[in-house]
Amino acid sequence: MEFQVTILGSNSAAPAHGRNQTSQVVSYGRSQFMVDCGEGTQHQLKLHRVKSSKIDHIFISHLHGDHYLGLMGLISTFHLNSRTSPLHIFGPKGLDEIITLHLKYSHTQLKFPLHFTETSTEGKNLLLEQGNIRVFSFPLKHRIPCTGFSFEETYRQQKLIKEKIVGTGMSVAEIQSLLQGKDVVEADGKLKYVASEFTHQPVPPRRYAFCSDTVFDPTLIPYIQGVDLLYHESTFMAADKERAKLTLHSTTEEAATIAKTAKVKELLLGHYSIRYVDLYPLLWEAKAIFDATHLSEEGKTYVIK
Repeated sequence: MEFQVTILGSNSAAPAHGRNQTSQVVSYGRSQFMVDCGEGTQHQLKLHRVKSSKIDHIFISHLHGDHYLGLMGLISTFHLNSRTSPLHIFGPKGLDEIITLHLKYSHTQLKFPLHFTETSTEGKNLLLEQGNIRVFSFPLKHRIPCTGFSFEETYRQQKLIKEKIVGTGMSVAEIQSLLQGKDVVEADGKLKYVASEFTHQPVPPRRYAFCSDTVFDPTLIPYIQGVDLLYHESTFMAADKERAKLTLHSTTEEAATIAKTAKVKELLLGHYSIRYVDLYPLLWEAKAIFDATHLSEEGKTYVIK
């Protein structure tokens, strides 16, 4: 099952240097989830050939404009294109009011159902469970209420030991159960097949975590511990550390420190300040602390391995 993230925008407060404001699409199999929707996201979707019609769930981290001002334009386009399938939006308190006011004063009655779920900044919360993927929110420390999001597989399909399956007479349903790592139990509760006897060593489920805007905050480590890929804002370089503190943002070194401490597999930098034209100095600074660091680049897709 494909599990990947495509970057649509990697800048912070304003578009500059050919970089747009924050937005990305997480793909899992046939499902696509948008995370944040900065101004101009629609253009980025077209530019990078991401089919917006496949997006049924949008997650907004907080109500700073560079993270949501593209949302109403996208909703309007869905309406103009006669979308009929429901759209689910998850975001902080107040976002539903903003959407309602736009629709009210434009005299727009959407052609599709729009469902809003308010996110919480208290602990880790399950927002969505769809097939084999679950989406959680967790708190970030910023100037206004803000959450990160984690996308987590519930299980990884196991690999069967084919020679052990041959001749057993297993049904398709029983094989599917083993592929999910589940033992097969008969109606009377008696154990019939043990998954570990018919499958190779289990492969751990994959996880992706998104940390949009946050000050350096070690308390978020339990929420992202050991994830396969972490996107963590890195608005500033270390030389601008005081500016980062003042605005409740993070530096490249702080993002790398969080990644190293949380023992994540790989780190994606993003949310770059417009003061930086060349991003490679940010990358080298982070890699000095956590080598498995990458720049998030617009239009590029990163596979959660």
